[in-house]
Amino acid sequence: MSQSENQCPSCQIELGWDGQYVCSECKEHFNKVGYCPECAAQLEKLQACGATNYFCNCCNELKSKSRIRFEFVKPSQS
Repeated sequence: MSQSENQCPSCQIELGWDGQYVCSECKEHFNKVGYCPECAAQLEKLQACGATNYFCNCCNELKSKSRIRFEFVKPSQS
């Protein structure tokens, strides 16, 4: 069984998508939030020309997606 990258933080089942990440078990919606690997600040998601990049306003630089720590948070917490 493979480990999913998009698991519910409460029950660990695979999150679905309905315009937002949604847990079919908990009936909760989540936002996927990225944090800087150096300073732990929330990253800004930049999308252009089909590419997604993440920018840290504290470090003032783009961050590699492979090093970013992602968390799923309820929309009111993000």
